[in-house]
Amino acid sequence: MTVYPERRRFTVGEYGRMAEAGILGEDDRVELIDGEILEMAPIDPRHQRCVIELTHLFTERLGRRALVSVQGPIRLGDYSEPQPDVVLLRPGPELYAADHPGPEDVLLAIEVAETSSSFDRRVKVPRYAQSGIPEVWLIDLERRSVTVYCDPSPTGYRTAQTVRRGETLAPLAFPELHIGVDEILG
Repeated sequence: MTVYPERRRFTVGEYGRMAEAGILGEDDRVELIDGEILEMAPIDPRHQRCVIELTHLFTERLGRRALVSVQGPIRLGDYSEPQPDVVLLRPGPELYAADHPGPEDVLLAIEVAETSSSFDRRVKVPRYAQSGIPEVWLIDLERRSVTVYCDPSPTGYRTAQTVRRGETLAPLAFPELHIGVDEILG
């Protein structure tokens, strides 16, 4: 009988203490998923441009109706703290000063993927659904499309719709906010 060693999973608290102790540096591109510290793909210019454009669009069009978080952590329970590229958060003067936002704070999470779309689709999107995040956009720069995931459940999102150039989309939390896919993809 072959016995394999068990993996040691880290909690969000332990992960935070690693950063406080300097084990994980400010410039380390890592995130905690299911207790494992994973390196994130480097940000290339096309990815960065898309994040900048999204940040500008949401900040300009939503004003103070939502907070726009860029590549900041969201806590998904005891063992996951991913860093989506853009998140629309519920606004509030005292919110997020003592702890990172949780699923109940997230109106929309957006992942921008150039080389990581398969990982984001298979690993991160299902965890967002299991946590109850109402909507996720996966922007696939290679396929030049945006997949919109809605209606979370413990097994994943019940609906997924892919939109392409020439089409528009709107966040569930702000249905009057129409954004062209061309505006996002450039």
